[in-house]
Amino acid sequence: MSKKSAVILVALLALSFLIVLFGTAKIRRKFPESGAFARKAPVEAKYYDKLDKNRVKCRLCFRECVVNEGERGFCRNRENREGKYYTLTYARPCAVHVDPIEKKPLFHMLAGSGVLSLAGAGCNFRCKYCNNWQISQNNIDDTTNYSLSPEDVVNLALKLHCPVVSFTYTEPTVSYEYMHDVFKLAKGKGLKTIFHTNGAMNQEALSELLDYTDAVVVDLKGFSNDFYGTICSGRLGPVLQALKAIREKKVYFEIINLIVPSLNDDMQKIEGMCRWIVNNLSPDIPLHFNRFSPAYKLTNLPPTPTETLEKAYDIAVKSGLKFVYMGNCPSHRANSTFCPSCGKMLVKRVHFKVDENNIENGRCKFCGQKIPGVWR
Repeated sequence: MSKKSAVILVALLALSFLIVLFGTAKIRRKFPESGAFARKAPVEAKYYDKLDKNRVKCRLCFRECVVNEGERGFCRNRENREGKYYTLTYARPCAVHVDPIEKKPLFHMLAGSGVLSLAGAGCNFRCKYCNNWQISQNNIDDTTNYSLSPEDVVNLALKLHCPVVSFTYTEPTVSYEYMHDVFKLAKGKGLKTIFHTNGAMNQEALSELLDYTDAVVVDLKGFSNDFYGTICSGRLGPVLQALKAIREKKVYFEIINLIVPSLNDDMQKIEGMCRWIVNNLSPDIPLHFNRFSPAYKLTNLPPTPTETLEKAYDIAVKSGLKFVYMGNCPSHRANSTFCPSCGKMLVKRVHFKVDENNIENGRCKFCGQKIPGVWR
């Protein structure tokens, strides 16, 4: 990638961050976290077991943390108080903003729609390249938060004419109870619900949440346990299980693979990942290869070359995947959606902007081919 392209990429990412920052500040003025709210008793967590000596065992994600009294789990925002486990982020999001749905990214859902996006502080991973590390790698005590009940969130989405509510930016698992209640209310008001996850939620909790979910974006960060362990402090196995579970529940989803130079850009592993998706999920699952930009603890690495993304794209198509995209490449043809039957452009995109939409009632308007997604 040329020096000029790298500068443009960094500028676009910086602009996106500033838009979120100033949008967040505007909403925060309306929904500040009051002292009264801060003193309100936290909500008891779901999915945990009580152990001896006032210890608890969390069953929300693959870590299954055993937490002593007065301590918190790995995600930093669940606390054992006198033998009961509490979520500290309930109704206290640290980020609230309106995004285009293409930013999630969801390319096969209500193209061009606005999404009310929320996040709670913390994460159950420690990705060394996280773009949102200021909130994902901090606990609730170190972030500035809103006071937004589930009812407030739904009313805000309706007021802002957002047909979709999303939990994103940080790992939604750590705000599970809040997200669950928001989604349940949102569905009752006719809103769509989505979350963007690392896929490490335990099966029971995931299954319950999917009952109130319209679409999921899953980060498949690599296709080796070594990458997951060394770079993300996670595990690959639970993510693959979650992908199968979402598929079995028949909830729509898309997959993202952020390609990091020298760390997960092995084309043989990428081919193995693509074949796994085709064989275990469906060739209709959209796969996004996103460009890495230096961030957090990996500022020593360069942005992903366009050529690397194009090689991955070609491998995915040859493996049988019908909808493959290249993210963070604003002017690239692979930002747009093409009909797998007649080959014509269905949705023309420039970065997050939709310039043309030729999908009608979930089908290609040129040949009638059904296009997977959520279109109504």
